[in-house]
Amino acid sequence: MSKGEKRSAARLAAVQALYQMDITHKPVTDVLAEFEAHWIGREVEGVEMKEAEEEFFRAIVLGVVKDQVQIDRRIDDTLAEGWPLARVEAVLRAGLRAGGYELLRRKDVPARVVISEYVDVIRAFYEGEETGMANAVLDRMAREWRPGELEPRR
Repeated sequence: MSKGEKRSAARLAAVQALYQMDITHKPVTDVLAEFEAHWIGREVEGVEMKEAEEEFFRAIVLGVVKDQVQIDRRIDDTLAEGWPLARVEAVLRAGLRAGGYELLRRKDVPARVVISEYVDVIRAFYEGEETGMANAVLDRMAREWRPGELEPRR
């Protein structure tokens, strides 16, 4: 597997871990241990979980936890009027948070890559307008946190 494929798998696992934390209220240390021991690179309920870059997985999950207030505020500001983050379905919320973390803190990853990767993750769970919403929210966050990076190249 290439580094890119392992990072894509890490992003998917991070969204699933953040979802689990949101739903079960388990502490981050428990969820990280569970995913690393029983999910990443293993077969779960007949589905083969791809090998992931575990360090990147941990960085995303821990980064979201550390910066969640700032990330959530920005997502709330970006969502449509009257549609707070709390009303967004939990998997979509986890994807927006993880993408927000990468846009905020992982300047080593181009904004276009972050947006594309998390739109793909969201597409794995939804067939409707959620992917467009994720794209729009992450695009607006990228334009604020990384001014000029998404501008067309000349």
